[in-house]
Amino acid sequence: MADVVELCADLIRFDTTNRGGNDAEPERPAAEYVAAFLDGLGIPARILEAAPGRASVVARVPGTDPSLPALLVQGHLDVVPADAADWSVPPFSGEVRDGYLWGRGATDMKDFVAMVLAALAGGVRPRRELVLAFVADEEDRGDWGAHWLVASHPELFEGCEAAISESGGYTYHVPAADGRDVHLYPVGTAERGTAHLRLTARGRAGHGSRPNDENAVTRLVGALNRVAAHRWPVTLTPAVRAFLERTGDALGVPVDLSSSDGVDAAVAALGPAGGLVVPTVRNSTTPTMLDAGYKVNVIPSTATAQVDVRVLPGTEGDLFAALDELLGEGVTREFVAHQPPVQAPVDSPWFSAMAAALRAEDPEAVVVPYCLGGGTDAKAFAQLGIANYGFAPLWLPKGFPYRAMAHGVDERVPVEGLHFGTRVLSRFLADC
Repeated sequence: MADVVELCADLIRFDTTNRGGNDAEPERPAAEYVAAFLDGLGIPARILEAAPGRASVVARVPGTDPSLPALLVQGHLDVVPADAADWSVPPFSGEVRDGYLWGRGATDMKDFVAMVLAALAGGVRPRRELVLAFVADEEDRGDWGAHWLVASHPELFEGCEAAISESGGYTYHVPAADGRDVHLYPVGTAERGTAHLRLTARGRAGHGSRPNDENAVTRLVGALNRVAAHRWPVTLTPAVRAFLERTGDALGVPVDLSSSDGVDAAVAALGPAGGLVVPTVRNSTTPTMLDAGYKVNVIPSTATAQVDVRVLPGTEGDLFAALDELLGEGVTREFVAHQPPVQAPVDSPWFSAMAAALRAEDPEAVVVPYCLGGGTDAKAFAQLGIANYGFAPLWLPKGFPYRAMAHGVDERVPVEGLHFGTRVLSRFLADC
């Protein structure tokens, strides 16, 4: 049987750094490793390249019941950059130390790829057909990975009703009102949408020494101030409402969701668990980039900025209408990138099967849905009508800073967490 730790270490040792804009170390060597492993299990794998070296692997695993719709199991092979000077170990060494496997991608998300491969090597026989997709370019825009596959090869995912991938199913230790250590396992059932906007303010050029009530810089600064200061209203999506209610019940903390103040109080009362939903009870509009002028004594005719907008399911229309009001005279917006929000049913057989698999390995597991504040390749596959769930199970010890691992320094994953996740995935894939 293949050892999941060795598999994950091997994958970490492939430097698949993605710096964005097709500036990346090619995923091809890692893709070839995965494809060869699957071929060795008798699972024919196909490598597809959107650009030279930007490779993804797709394969199908037959199920024992062909009448059931297929499940997509998707993960990414690329990683974000890592500066070795900041790390305690070389970031692409795949070193095991003190019960942890260290390296870039250990939690984001070569661990999941390794666990899926280990589960298949362990002889799991899925009830339903599995479509495996281990893709390039998730850490940028997906133009060379999932979004390209969905646009160019949608037939590869025919028959898939649901998908599992990163950002969910891990242990989150939370103190209950009576002092108990509650094992919370958030499973992603929704994601906020991502809209990167370019704002352009236009005005009248002129000398910096003269009054100018059509100053493009002033217009832009005013618009950005209004956007940044605006407090967006509370919006409880099904995932967030269920999280707050079920987590409150598990912790013995009463929650009142009948008003905005009540929601804010509930989030605060849940303590560390409330931190999981702070970004997802409201939309957000965050100015991040500015560009204006070419000489200090010249008022330019245009000024631009970029704003990172994150939008909850069902709120895009209202958000952009309100945003246009905030921008004011002389300021327009355009999309630099736009990926709408996605959500899957909270109470579904898929979610129930995930919860059952987690409880089988951890009888104290409290499994709750939640909404991701950021985004994943789920946004690509949702375009095909696939319901996406964040379910990459891991056992994590108390105090382990999991949320600081992805994209962080000294990224690492507990060895026992990998074994736990492999067992949970094996159960889920066999029974779902």
